[in-house]
Amino acid sequence: MKSSKRLPAGVKFNGEGLIPAIVQDHRDNSILMMAYMSRESLDKTMRTGQVHFWSRSRKALWHKGATSGNYLNVKEIQIDCDGDTLLLRVEPDGPACHTGRRSCFFRTVKNGRIRRFKPTSANALILNRIYDVILDRKRSPKRKSYVSWLLTSGRDKILKKIGEESGELIIGSKNNRPSEIIWEVADLWFHTLVLMGYHNISPTDIYEELQKRFGKMSRFVRQRRI
Repeated sequence: MKSSKRLPAGVKFNGEGLIPAIVQDHRDNSILMMAYMSRESLDKTMRTGQVHFWSRSRKALWHKGATSGNYLNVKEIQIDCDGDTLLLRVEPDGPACHTGRRSCFFRTVKNGRIRRFKPTSANALILNRIYDVILDRKRSPKRKSYVSWLLTSGRDKILKKIGEESGELIIGSKNNRPSEIIWEVADLWFHTLVLMGYHNISPTDIYEELQKRFGKMSRFVRQRRI
């Protein structure tokens, strides 16, 4: 995201001329870090498309990733309801934390103590990331890519794989083997995403359809007081 426009009037900097900026991975919504931005750093971020902060310790502009190569590439800048906090949705080139971890948030406060935990980025948005790879293989087929092979083989080949995976899922359920069911559901979802890519139907289209159905179901439940 690059912009040559001036800073919007609604951005409220504090008495030191700074505004807190939360950094979020746009691919899975995980929080990566928080730092401060000055007018100059926000302007430079908007113009270059890469995150620039203001270092309060060094009193200088801080181009995130200039030393490590782990740049934060801006996809979108959001601002909160009061105009005094920014949310930077980015695509990181590497770990965001100076410790080498993906996120600066790897500790939790529990029972008055701080403990480390292993963050997980596993959530439904992995479907979007897989779909993006599928579209990339569709645009630029790779010789040894399974996805490229499926797409170039055509719809019938993809449908055949979906049929096979559906059958294997049924067998896994009949056998009452949770690990087998998980494996086969993942296979089925993956090949369904390939079919969606073939037809240019995005995961967002499915999310929106499910949201419509969920809304109808919620109204039905409220009306029946179930």
